[in-house]
Order: sequence, then C-alpha cells, then structure tokens
Amino acid sequence: MRAPEFWSGGGGLVPILLSPVSAIYAAATARRMARPGWQASVPVICCGNATAGGAGKTTAALDIARRLGNRGIAAHFLLRGYGGRLKGPIRVDPAQHDSTAVGDEALLLAAERPTWVAADRAAGAQAAIAAGAQAIVMDDGLQNPTLEKDLSLLVIDGTYGFGNGRVIPAGPLREPVAAAAARCRAAVLVGEDEAGALAALPPGMPVLRARLVPGPEAELLAGQPVFAFCGIANPRKFFTTLQEAGAFLAGRQAYADHYPFDEGDLRDLLAEAESLRATPVTTRKDFVRIPPAFRNRVTVVTVRLEWEEPVAIETLLEPLAARVPMPA
Repeated sequence: MRAPEFWSGGGGLVPILLSPVSAIYAAATARRMARPGWQASVPVICCGNATAGGAGKTTAALDIARRLGNRGIAAHFLLRGYGGRLKGPIRVDPAQHDSTAVGDEALLLAAERPTWVAADRAAGAQAAIAAGAQAIVMDDGLQNPTLEKDLSLLVIDGTYGFGNGRVIPAGPLREPVAAAAARCRAAVLVGEDEAGALAALPPGMPVLRARLVPGPEAELLAGQPVFAFCGIANPRKFFTTLQEAGAFLAGRQAYADHYPFDEGDLRDLLAEAESLRATPVTTRKDFVRIPPAFRNRVTVVTVRLEWEEPVAIETLLEPLAARVPMPA
C-alpha cells in the first residue's frame, strides 16, 4: 500500500483526528520494547529506523556486513522477511525461495551473505549462530524486543526524514523519534537533510553522513534515455540516482513499496519503454519481484553506501569486532 500523502508533512485535520489512536500505538510500542530480549553470544548490529517504509536500512546492512567480512568475521543477516509468507526461522535459498516466500530484501541480502528470515528474531539469531555466524546484522528490527542489540543505528532518509513527525496512523513514525534514538548509538543520515530530520534528534547524538552511489552498470546508461520503474518507499531516490549518473530520464513509473509485479505489468512497462525508445531500468530490490521470464529484458541499477567519514563507522564496529572469537 502507498503511504498517505499527509504522512509526508504539512498540517490538516486528519492527523489531528488520528492523534488519540497514535498515542495508543506509541504506548503499546513502548510497553513491548520494555521487555527484555535474548542476549546472543555474538555481536548483534541493528540497522533500524523510526519510520514505516524504507530509509536505506538494507544498503546500510550490506555495507556493515562487508566491513565485518573484511575483518574476517562471518556475518549473517537477520530480518523478518516483510512481504513473505514464511515465518521461519529459515535460511534463505535464492534457488528455492522467491519474494512471495521470504520478501524482496531477504533475496537481495542472501545474494551477499547467509541470510535468515524469522518473525522471532531471537530464534533466528540462535539458528544463525548454530550455522556458524560470528556476528549478526539485522535489517530492521529496532522496534522488535526479542533480541538484544549490541549496536543499533538509526537510519534516516534525508529526503523524507521523519515525515510529519507523528506516530502511526497520524504519521509514518513507528514510535516517537526520541524513543527510537534513545536505543541507538548513532544516526546514519543518507543524503542531504532536506526534511530537517536532524533537528528532531536528541542533542549530542552522533550523526554519520552517507550517500547512495550507483553501481558500475550505471556508467553504461550515461547519456542514454531510460524508462525507470520501481516499487520502493521513496522512488524519488532511485530517479535522482539515475539522473546523477548521467542518464536521461525519458519516463518513470512509481508503484507502492514492495509492489508484486505480474506479467501484465511487465508487458505494459516494456511497451512504454519501447515507445520512448528507452532502456527499462529498475532497482535490485524490485528486480527480484519481476516474473523470471521478463528479467533478461530489464536493466538493474545497484547502489552502495558511501560514507563521508568511513573511520566513524569503523570506530563503532571496532569494539564489537574485538569480541568475536577467531578460529584457532
């Protein structure tokens, strides 16, 4: 489903009318988060956010796992598997599972590192550790109390921020910003702070700045007409990334986050791209939701996280990495 327009900002009567329900939602989240979680024997790092929808958590999780891998640490990913039917714990196998089974983020992560889907994060962590995980990187889960975190990062989309600053259903927040920030060691701002999100953070909270950088395949699109389509929380980020890479955006189509593309959608999209004489392009996250028969006709543009000061994230990881027992 698409987020209501009033979540993005501004006033209006609807958020005010929904405020009593938001107060109940926030109180329920606070009670849930007060419960103690299971303490894993390996470091647990959570890339979370305060809002419903994407903020760059998956990209941040991928970057952190790679950094742990560079230190010789076997990191496994853990997530709920939003949009998938399997509750887990189960290790994701891209050869057997599709997005309807485990969700699109899980397939994207599983292409890089061992990945576990589990509605019960503690059970998922236990399964990962039994399979050899020396560290666990959570994609989302900041509002899940079942597993204790050793390092939580509050990932913020600079173009969206915290929306109108209200809690669900009056706004996009899963909980008040202050409550989410209190459980995080630092914030990660992806892109420029266009929405003024940093002003809502507690004074003195460390902020690590980063930006999305397109993968090498984007160079082939420079100066070329493209027809971009995606079903992500903030499609503007994808369209802007293509333009910054030098592609000419001949057309665009945005769908709701996690949109399940069917064959009819792809036929229409490819026909539109052909009429524009443009290359059809999408994100890696969307690509796994495209019917397999159409994938060879769509170009995927990947992105990675580039830190303004890489030493800052390495400094946060250093004490956790030192706790990992290395094989003799």
